[in-house]
Amino acid sequence: MTNLFLRNPLGLFDSGLCEIQTPDGIRYILRNNPVRAEELSGNRFAKRRSIEEALIRKNDYLSAHSRAKVSVAEKEISKKIKQVRVDKWLTVRIDGRMLNLSVNEDALKEASHLDGCYVIKTDLPASVASKETIHSRYKDLATVEQAFRTCKTDLLEVRPVFVRNEKSTRGHVFVVMLAYMIIRHLRESWQQFDVTVEEGLKQLATLTSIKIKIKGKGSCLKIPRPREQSRRLLEALNISLPDVLPHREVHVDTRKKLQERRKYR
Repeated sequence: MTNLFLRNPLGLFDSGLCEIQTPDGIRYILRNNPVRAEELSGNRFAKRRSIEEALIRKNDYLSAHSRAKVSVAEKEISKKIKQVRVDKWLTVRIDGRMLNLSVNEDALKEASHLDGCYVIKTDLPASVASKETIHSRYKDLATVEQAFRTCKTDLLEVRPVFVRNEKSTRGHVFVVMLAYMIIRHLRESWQQFDVTVEEGLKQLATLTSIKIKIKGKGSCLKIPRPREQSRRLLEALNISLPDVLPHREVHVDTRKKLQERRKYR
């Protein structure tokens, strides 16, 4: 493995999941993700297309305005090239009153060599975790990142936190994490449907109840039969709706109403 690394280090990424261990016990696990490589190649092509479109607009402007300075247009295109970080292999040059793009093919090939390649570094001995296990745990970090994004979005919105002491803050975050556990369960249960958790919740929000009053005997809530899509979502969760519910006058504060009430305390 060491000789192969010295002769062709990039070739290690072509052999599936590869591992290199140093004498001091540090392990490097190498992997190439072809899907990610394709994404990076597509992003690079999209950036090049955006530069080409900007250059065409500049050339049209220079052609229509004889007093326009070519040097100014060249600086603007060069600035855009640096902004999208393709200046290592893409440059603009002046040709009379026209601008042309120049592609350094060698630099472009060098920039694309490591597309989709990544390395995981660990000091865990192989007796504790194989390279496959370490790689799987690394991939699990994507789930953790998704969890944090979910908690920060409008669906749960852990921020802003409208509390002022540590105990209340911890309680707020704890409730958000419990809510995320529910969302995770919904996502796993609904993965067979072409629906996100947000879309599924909006669909279930269409469920209604009808208040039925019986003279001298109180009232109850009649649950109509849910629509087909709502019924399928509920069945996936093993939830059966009752025919009726007891009617109780329960006051529920929305966040907006709660904030208004706090102003007058």
